[in-house]
Amino acid sequence: MELNDYYSDRKFCAHCDRYVPYLMSVERSYCADCGQEVRLFSEGDWKRFHEQIEVRKSKGGRPRKGEDKKTA
Repeated sequence: MELNDYYSDRKFCAHCDRYVPYLMSVERSYCADCGQEVRLFSEGDWKRFHEQIEVRKSKGGRPRKGEDKKTA
């Protein structure tokens, strides 16, 4: 099991186009290399993350008629 610590944590800097160490303020984080604001994921990684979440979501809703009688 790998433990993340403050010194190895990275966020994505669009200006540097890579994951970088960052400085964190109360509301925002900034690239330690260039000073631009950073975000958690790159756009591609963000899309993949959301696609994985959508696949795992339960469909929800009410059970179809008759399905509840099968378990009873």
